[in-house]
Amino acid sequence: MSIFTGAGVALITPMHEDGSINYDAMEKIVDYQIENGTDAIIVCGTTGEASTMSHQEHLDTIKACVDMTRKRVPVIAGTGSNCTQTAVYLSKEAQQAGADGLLVVSPYYNKATQKGLKAHFTQVAASVDLPVILYNIKGRTGVNIEPATIAELAKEVDNIVAVKEASGDISQVAKILALAEGKIDVYSGNDDQIVPITALGGKGVISVLSHVAPRDTHDMVMKLLEGDVQASAALQLKYIPLIEKLFCEVNPIPVKTAMDLMGFQAGPLRMPLTKMEPEHKKALRQEMINIGIKVVDE
Repeated sequence: MSIFTGAGVALITPMHEDGSINYDAMEKIVDYQIENGTDAIIVCGTTGEASTMSHQEHLDTIKACVDMTRKRVPVIAGTGSNCTQTAVYLSKEAQQAGADGLLVVSPYYNKATQKGLKAHFTQVAASVDLPVILYNIKGRTGVNIEPATIAELAKEVDNIVAVKEASGDISQVAKILALAEGKIDVYSGNDDQIVPITALGGKGVISVLSHVAPRDTHDMVMKLLEGDVQASAALQLKYIPLIEKLFCEVNPIPVKTAMDLMGFQAGPLRMPLTKMEPEHKKALRQEMINIGIKVVDE
């Protein structure tokens, strides 16, 4: 059932200075991630600034990522929308583009009921033959997908196979796993909860941290699954200060800054996101150095 086990990177979308997508820089990042142990590429999610893309840019970026990845790891395409028809359209097109799975965020702004969420996800999943990962992030969408709703979808819809859980509520994760009775995989949506969620039975993480520490993020999951709890926990604790810096401003502002600091030409953000505050950038740079990540001279 699992689309992947381990650490999938929630890929940034590099931009040229004029705001257009820098596919050359993206390919370098994709290659770097795969060469350093990342288990899946998640393209056009929150970290990829998909909400500021036109539909054509969104689909072009998915297709480009599929081509760049060359089947070395699964490509999971973000195709969520607050409009069910749009989510269906993007999902069908992503399947046509060669994506291996879909990440579908709960509808934002509309604040659907649990009944509405079930109807939305059921219709999107029915439109494709790909496995679907639900994305639960109340802080972005305004609505929590309740554990009972997730469990019902997992049991009633064959290709709803996983959930990216970014509620921050470990008790909710435990309840999902209990109610779903093995019918759904859970991926941590928060880098500071990789070990606890995996310990409960999760399959890994869809990660921002993986951009700057792909090997260790992969190892954090795999060491735990192999039974080396001490080594896994040590990695989790080692990266807590850096994770805090990567989320000291709204994602993906800090991680694009971090990738620039590593020389990957992440480029600017699209409005309404703006450059990282200088004092935050300084602290991020210092923590990257502290942890042994090589940064370029500015």
